[in-house]
Amino acid sequence: MAKSAYHFKPVDRKTWPDLEKLFEEKGGPKYCWCMAWRELETANRNDSKAKKNALKGQVDHKIPIGLVGYHDGEPVAWCSVGPRDSFRDLRGDADLKEVWSITCFFIRKDHRKQRLTEQMITEAIRYAKKQGAKHVEAYPVDPDSPSYRFMGFKPLFEKMGFDYRHKAGSRRYVMVSKL
Repeated sequence: MAKSAYHFKPVDRKTWPDLEKLFEEKGGPKYCWCMAWRELETANRNDSKAKKNALKGQVDHKIPIGLVGYHDGEPVAWCSVGPRDSFRDLRGDADLKEVWSITCFFIRKDHRKQRLTEQMITEAIRYAKKQGAKHVEAYPVDPDSPSYRFMGFKPLFEKMGFDYRHKAGSRRYVMVSKL
């Protein structure tokens, strides 16, 4: 698969069905609906239907939630990126303003190992900048981390020019790219 064969679109009402398809396919993250770092009004954070409805509600209210990656017209990848204030406390750099956060990646199994995460980070930065962000913050972990692996890995963000700021908990690193 050629690197250029992928393209990316923001999730909005028009592309929401593509995100649904990607998440609901076998192996897709239909259990979480990328709500781990987003506010959820129900007390039951295990209710996948409530998570899906909450994420759809953000789309309906035109709150940016992320990008869908396509290959040959099919949705194959997801990157959660949006204004930091649309997430719960990520313990980022409080001194920064106009920050967008990258909080999650999902790549369909048959498209992994194609350097797609790197492409999604590039597109997420481009998208955030176009929307007026001054900084993009990410919260990756070490490659051997037992959890939060969906947030990406620190060496890739370092390679892409993100600067380390501080740790957020025992596993996540706060890393920032100035736009």
